[in-house]
Amino acid sequence: MLGEGAPSPAASSCDWGLPGKMAYYRKCIETVIEHLDKFNPEKDSPELFLEAVSTSLQVQVLSPQKWAFVSELLSGCLRYRKLLAVVVDAFYVQDGRLCLWADYSLFQVLCYLATFQLDELGLQLFRNIAKALPLSRTVKFLRFFFNPLNLCSWIKDEWSLIYTAAHVQENWIEPLLRWQPEVQGLLDQLEGESAHQAPLAKVKAKVTEPREFNLTAPRPRAIPVPEPVPTVAKPRPVPQSTYQEPREQRQLQLAKRFNRQKAEELLLLANMEELRCAMPRPHGAPPVQDSKKQLQLRSTLPRIRKTPKLTFYRPDHIPVKMNAAAILREGSLYRRQVEKELQRVDKLADGYGDLSEFLEWQEKMRAKDWAEQQVASECHRLQGKLSHEEAGLARQHLVQENKQKADQKKEQMAELMLQYAERRLREERAVKELVEQVTEAQKNVKVAQMKLVKSRQQIVQEVTEESRELLQHRAEAAKAAHMQRCKLISQLRAMETQPSRKGKLVDLTQIAGYGLEGEMSVVELRERLALLKETQKRKEEERRDQIIQDKRTRSKELRNTVEQISLCRAAVGRTAALR
Repeated sequence: MLGEGAPSPAASSCDWGLPGKMAYYRKCIETVIEHLDKFNPEKDSPELFLEAVSTSLQVQVLSPQKWAFVSELLSGCLRYRKLLAVVVDAFYVQDGRLCLWADYSLFQVLCYLATFQLDELGLQLFRNIAKALPLSRTVKFLRFFFNPLNLCSWIKDEWSLIYTAAHVQENWIEPLLRWQPEVQGLLDQLEGESAHQAPLAKVKAKVTEPREFNLTAPRPRAIPVPEPVPTVAKPRPVPQSTYQEPREQRQLQLAKRFNRQKAEELLLLANMEELRCAMPRPHGAPPVQDSKKQLQLRSTLPRIRKTPKLTFYRPDHIPVKMNAAAILREGSLYRRQVEKELQRVDKLADGYGDLSEFLEWQEKMRAKDWAEQQVASECHRLQGKLSHEEAGLARQHLVQENKQKADQKKEQMAELMLQYAERRLREERAVKELVEQVTEAQKNVKVAQMKLVKSRQQIVQEVTEESRELLQHRAEAAKAAHMQRCKLISQLRAMETQPSRKGKLVDLTQIAGYGLEGEMSVVELRERLALLKETQKRKEEERRDQIIQDKRTRSKELRNTVEQISLCRAAVGRTAALR
């Protein structure tokens, strides 16, 4: 798998020095990180993205080993991106809060190498790759990832949500726990090397010295000749009438004040001498002959005051032009007044009845109102008592509900405490079992390492052969596709050189023949449009004549209403003059 692209330890000892290997791995991983930063899981699909990257890498001048290394590493990171995202996101939340988000793809590559390729690469090759990357960030992330508590707790649980728990435990968690002691020693060694490295000497930056611009000295400007001050004609003074109130406005204010005083006097006089309705005599009652009885009857009946003489002022007949709404409104007003007057006359003709009957009716109505008031007050009092008792019952019910809720909460807290104690016991047992498994795995590490080295060498040989065959097949396929493209281009160019007819004969009397409902030719469409325009014009003329006729009838009705209003006004004026 990944070992085919990377040089083997033997070859690296002969052909590669340590700086050359580190530069090789650094360039490969930088290429992978660059393409991972461009990948958008919401828009891009991994298969299409890998094909695009493979074509771009083939265009670049890359060696076969480097191309295979980069493609295998990129495809693995894209395939297991959900597993890698779980670890990297948790690292940024816990230990990597001060790390930059630009290193997200770097941590993904490290997580993929440690999880899936550590058995194939070996510890020495993994050490060279780690030294090729930034040491501080690499050591910090690997310490977080190879922590046994993290591996056996939340990392295992989160990965089990994506894949089956047995597969995760057997293929990923157990190998990582087996490599954990050696990786911890490697990380301690890398930290020691980074601490013993000499700090880089600060080079003093060269200070920029500003220089003056070599500019031509400007010529001195000539003093301008002052322009002569123009003489302006003397303006006229502002008249005093501008700052004074007009005489007409003062006269209007005086007239308003006089009219208001006069209206207030008339209102006071009208309130003081308000008329009282005459108390009519009952029907069929004989006239009273005795003087004493006449005096008693006069004392019981209300006094009728003499109405003062009213002065009518001659109104100023000012013509006012009214619209149709005002005419109709005034006509309806006079109509209602006539109806009210007729009703009043009918009532006066019928009479009001006897005074004693009115007083009896008045006493009965007062007694009825007092009884209703007593009943309403009693209802209010009873409602107040009921509301008070309901409030007491609601308060008791609320206290009982609060007690029940408190008891339920206490029971829930007790259950939660029992569950928490059981969970703690299970966790302690799991940790003890994990420690026992780790100790057993450390005993059998050397035997497993020998077996893994042999199996790794066999896999490397098989993969190199398969990669060579795949490269040959891809080259042949690319060559055939290129030949096919050339043939298609030549055919298209030959078709473009052939002459073609640009014009097209159109018969307006024929139907297009698409099989649509109501399909017709262009000539028939034009004739139908002409007929529709004629009918529409005829309808508009008929509508116009109808509108003119309606306007005439409306104006006739308004004239009749105006005549009626003028007659009513004249009648009202005559009655006022007679009064």
